[in-house]
Amino acid sequence: MESASVAFLGLGVMGYPMAGHLRRAGHRVRVYNRSDAKAEKFVADYASAERFSTPGEAAAGADFVFCCVGNDDDLRAVTIGAEGAFAGMSAGAIFIDHTTASAEVARELHAAAAGRGFGFIDAPISGGQAGAEKGALTVMCGGDPAVFAMAEPVIACYARACRLMGPPGAGQLTKMVNQIAIAGLVQSLAEALHFAGAAGLDAENVIDLLKNGAAQSWQMENRTKTMIAGEFDFGFAVEWMRKDLAICLAEARRNGARLPVAALVDQFYAEVEKMGGRRWDTSSLIARLER
Repeated sequence: MESASVAFLGLGVMGYPMAGHLRRAGHRVRVYNRSDAKAEKFVADYASAERFSTPGEAAAGADFVFCCVGNDDDLRAVTIGAEGAFAGMSAGAIFIDHTTASAEVARELHAAAAGRGFGFIDAPISGGQAGAEKGALTVMCGGDPAVFAMAEPVIACYARACRLMGPPGAGQLTKMVNQIAIAGLVQSLAEALHFAGAAGLDAENVIDLLKNGAAQSWQMENRTKTMIAGEFDFGFAVEWMRKDLAICLAEARRNGARLPVAALVDQFYAEVEKMGGRRWDTSSLIARLER
């Protein structure tokens, strides 16, 4: 597509490489980050990128405004808060939110954006830091079809798969499904490896065989060796998974879904945190079994 003026709010482990892909694709990139150092580094790394001191300044005049922050409160702060992006956005622009947040806040901000004459897409992502760096993220979107059609070619700069899942909030609901599935899978894998060790089997040899069968998964392919080695610095942190599971459990209370495994795994992650594993990656569930 033609070069566009884009703003990116939030240059964390995901946002920084995503914004970099937008710049490498030829878009004119304006950035805002809560800590100046990250924004300064981005401008140093990517020629002609500009940094701004508030979300509103970064968003002013941009065709597309991207966001990837921590939670609902952070998201409200950079959108409708004091000096937020919504005050600076032009009619006809599109706000694309990659934060993993609640469906409730997605619907709230969609309505606020519509009232100001611009589009809003909730677009949480899966694929982790490696996926962001490689430009191979999975993006789950909620919003209006016409707005999504305009946003999708820009999102493609860092996405392997991108799909509209339904109306506002549907992207966030789909991300909840993703996190529920991962939580149960990682716990099962942790138990399987723990059992293999207790049974006197060579766990790596077992996995090398089983990954060819029905038990195969991304987690099995990418996390078993580090789990066996007790190394947990390779991905999404426990504290962030607990944040996501809290969103899932709150939504389940609203819609009547029963999530007994997700609730139990959240308790297990709480134990991992007490072990000092707040920043360990989610595969650290095995650590509580082997302590």
